[in-house]
Amino acid sequence: MRKIGSIVVAGCLLGVAASTFAAPEDDLKSLQKFYKERFPDLKQDEYVNGVYALDAGLREQWQAIEDFPPYEMDIDEGKKLFETPFKNGKTYGSCFEKGGISIAHKYPYFDAKTGKVVTLEQAVNDCRKTNGEEPLPWYKGKIAQIMSYMNFTSRGNVIKVDIPNDAARQAYEQGRKYYFARRGQLNMSCAHCHIDNAGRRIRADLLSPAIGHAAHWPVYRSDWGAVGTLQMRFDGCNKQVRAKAAAPQSDEYRNLEYFITYMSNGLPLAGPTSRK
Repeated sequence: MRKIGSIVVAGCLLGVAASTFAAPEDDLKSLQKFYKERFPDLKQDEYVNGVYALDAGLREQWQAIEDFPPYEMDIDEGKKLFETPFKNGKTYGSCFEKGGISIAHKYPYFDAKTGKVVTLEQAVNDCRKTNGEEPLPWYKGKIAQIMSYMNFTSRGNVIKVDIPNDAARQAYEQGRKYYFARRGQLNMSCAHCHIDNAGRRIRADLLSPAIGHAAHWPVYRSDWGAVGTLQMRFDGCNKQVRAKAAAPQSDEYRNLEYFITYMSNGLPLAGPTSRK
């Protein structure tokens, strides 16, 4: 048996140690060490490319797609939406520092006033409500296009998610617990695929490492035929293990995004991009 921070692994993932919790920074260092041992030749920044960092054939196919990005029009449309004034004359930029440009790498963050994790999608819809507009539907469509533009302006910036206080630490731990919890008829957790079996195949699909998962969103997935958000992928993963999905932007999904993004701290933001 080996211990990764407070993650216990023995051939397959057994779960979270019940009695102790490592500090978040120790969790991250331990997970990085685990992958370094599993993929010794893989450079740290390559984790933002997911399975394309692990398989040369898949990478070649992906790079051919990236020559003519299927999400390029979504970036343009997102920019147009971002800059179009609301009925009151203000724009999204009025709600964000730096006018909303080059800030996506700082999300999600923990808001001490509300005691909740705030995602970038949530901040966009909060901006709309503040300015008298109806919120956008979650997951895809206009919200994903605005995310595409905002993330594009922040490409290359290093992800830096902070856990500033005990309440934030609790949100992190709840997200972490969700990541390691077995769910659904298949009785699987996120970690079964993306920690214990990262780099292995499940049927025809190569499983990507957990580090870097938050770095490349929004994503144009060929399965979707559209750009979608990270939480849309959470929803799909739950359905794949035949589990009941959480509600969009629920505490469960926001805390999960907080944990996953912290596990990408130190990596450059690489979204939007494409995936199979």
